[in-house]
Amino acid sequence: MKLRALVVDDEEFARKNLTMLLEEYCPEVEVIGEASRKDQAKAIIESSNPDVVFLDIRMPSGAEGFELLEEIEKKGFLVVFVTAFKDYAIRAFNASAIYYLLKPIDIEELQSAVKRVVETRKTFSEQPESYNTYFDSLQELSHNLLNNKQSNRIAISHTKGLKLVDDDTITHLEASGNCTTIYFKDGTRYLDTRTLKIYENLLNPSKFSRIHKSHIINLELMREYVNDDGHFAVLEGGLRVPIARNRVTEFVKMLKDS
Repeated sequence: MKLRALVVDDEEFARKNLTMLLEEYCPEVEVIGEASRKDQAKAIIESSNPDVVFLDIRMPSGAEGFELLEEIEKKGFLVVFVTAFKDYAIRAFNASAIYYLLKPIDIEELQSAVKRVVETRKTFSEQPESYNTYFDSLQELSHNLLNNKQSNRIAISHTKGLKLVDDDTITHLEASGNCTTIYFKDGTRYLDTRTLKIYENLLNPSKFSRIHKSHIINLELMREYVNDDGHFAVLEGGLRVPIARNRVTEFVKMLKDS
């Protein structure tokens, strides 16, 4: 069954171009409508119940797009933001586990976003309460972007849906192939489909440090550095996380300077 999609953008050329790309390169998608204004988009969403909304957003005048999402009562769809705004916004999107496309749209990135939406829809259909967490994440994203604020909360996609967490609760992260296992103070852990490199760019560098190609640690939970039979950061509870030899000098200098 195809994903039913709505394309929202106030520029006609941009709408037509995205619709054409979806029809030509994404056979999983059926575009059921286009909208240039918030009221049009709201009416189509309420009457047609799309599976996904491709929503153009501009900064700092992107408030209208977020207002649209807040005004919809039946929140049973996913959002792919389409934006020309880079840098800070990208970090905010990643922190919220939100799908986005940068203009001009790259076909492979579009196909990748559609694939992720398909996978997420399948998970959410089995865990419909995940939509509540998802829209909480969207609301926080809205607040952070419109107020130019960096959040210490991140959204983690896992096998049962979406989880919003404070970064203070993370002890360390470990690469698991192209995925990342995230470990928490309470002993739980989650496998996220994003790479450790994405988390390295996402997490606050004053709080988290990548000490190995496979490990990032929460510096606030580090209790000791030891160099017996290797180099290790010792975290609360005695967990020893290896430090790559080529990172030791820089890491020790950072500890002395902090």
